[in-house]
Amino acid sequence: MQTSVLAFATDLIDEGADAFFGNLTERCAVGGVTLASVYHQARDVFPHHPTRVVRYLEPGAAYFRPDPARWAGRRLVPTAAGAIGEHDPFAQAAEQADRRGLKLHAWTVFCHNDRLGFQHPDCAPANAFGDRHLTELCPAHPEVREYAHTLVDELARYGVDAIRAESLHFHGLRHGYHHERYFERLGTLAEALLGLCFCPHCLAAANARGVPAERVRQVVAAEIRRRLADERAAEQPGALDELADGALADYLDASAATVTSLAAELAERARQHGMRLSFMDGGGPGTGWLAGIDLPALSAAGVGVQTLGYARTADAVREKVAAFALHGVPPQALAVILRPMAQDCDGPENLAEKIAVLRGLGVPEVEFYNYGLMRLSSMDRIGAALRG
Repeated sequence: MQTSVLAFATDLIDEGADAFFGNLTERCAVGGVTLASVYHQARDVFPHHPTRVVRYLEPGAAYFRPDPARWAGRRLVPTAAGAIGEHDPFAQAAEQADRRGLKLHAWTVFCHNDRLGFQHPDCAPANAFGDRHLTELCPAHPEVREYAHTLVDELARYGVDAIRAESLHFHGLRHGYHHERYFERLGTLAEALLGLCFCPHCLAAANARGVPAERVRQVVAAEIRRRLADERAAEQPGALDELADGALADYLDASAATVTSLAAELAERARQHGMRLSFMDGGGPGTGWLAGIDLPALSAAGVGVQTLGYARTADAVREKVAAFALHGVPPQALAVILRPMAQDCDGPENLAEKIAVLRGLGVPEVEFYNYGLMRLSSMDRIGAALRG
């Protein structure tokens, strides 16, 4: 079983290579590091950071040095984070990982990019009223797809073993934005409908599959308006697959085909560079329909899947893996992220039980979240679990 710890490039820069990699190999006893290459805005608490405790991460920033020639003439261009200064942490990580016999993975947030969405609103998803969700990029947009392909090419320069593809899909309304506010209860169905994309590229993709896309948009807009106007209507139950005489379900299938095709293209592009690509499905089976996540289709397309094994018990982790198997993703095609921190683990024995379950099921990769966000004692817990 391959093992790795997810980390931010700023951890490497701030602590220095010896301390950073020393913690990975000596405390955690893992065989690799999964370094964020493109990441979204955040504010985090860093329990063991040598000089600070709270840090803000920039919106939609790259933690490698983009090659200007590769991006010439493009609108969607990754911007190197100010926090890396003149460093190229991926080059440093690649050199250090190779010297120490470790695997380097690139943890890459693709479509949740709060910098590029605000810079280029036409590349962001549009709801049924044409309002753009500016913290995201739409995977149906040709320029977004080109941007994603080029990111894969860029990461290949560093000898990356695997790309962990986060946010390679659509997002719902509440994906997260600072001071995001909802003072009236929207209701489950209205909230779901407000998260769907009806940009010109999504409409065209649905039309190409014979779906009456504009009619679906009109029905969705009318249903949202009806539920926003009346609190009683907002709480009424409703079935998404019945709206527009079933055409909304077909529209969602078209959205899923958009996501699957992009993931398959990137996985093949990664293979051409000698890398692997894992599609991150954090919610798990049954949660991704509105986001365009079709697990059986991804599996059929040869795309590996990564998920969050966040749970208190080993049995709960086993159930998560079993649910993926029921949706066409066998354990052998799955990578699982565990948290060694207190909200999931009460000690190394608990973590060791989870690892043993994953190993017994045939899961080939386990990763641990997140280097900078855990105490040193949590790193020791990883090492004890893996060595024991």
